[in-house]
Amino acid sequence: QARLVESGGGLVQAGDSLTLSCTPSDQTFIIYANDIMGWFRQAPGKEREFVAGITWRNNKKFYADSVKGRFTISRVNAENTVYLQMNSLKPDDTGVYYCGRNSDPYTRYNEAKYDTWGQGTQVTVSS
Repeated sequence: QARLVESGGGLVQAGDSLTLSCTPSDQTFIIYANDIMGWFRQAPGKEREFVAGITWRNNKKFYADSVKGRFTISRVNAENTVYLQMNSLKPDDTGVYYCGRNSDPYTRYNEAKYDTWGQGTQVTVSS
């Protein structure tokens, strides 16, 4: 089964920037017009939490309050790729970042409604 692959994480200092990428594992992965693509993160000892999402049909973007104004989600439809530009990083942004697909537009913030998670990419922000 095709899944998503996250990349671009790393170790940075507070105030730095990173751009994460999310791409399908193979060409059989299809993102449908009504799908939402979302980024989530999981810090050590905490549950996975919503970070940002984007609707595939009309490019509508939405963010967690903690990242508004600092993170930007974008997509390239032809490549089935989703990006997460992260600026002004803080130590609280540390965690494993995952992307997933949600086919239910009414549950955009619900982690349980997303699937096809990849292995995640580690982001560590030092103070």
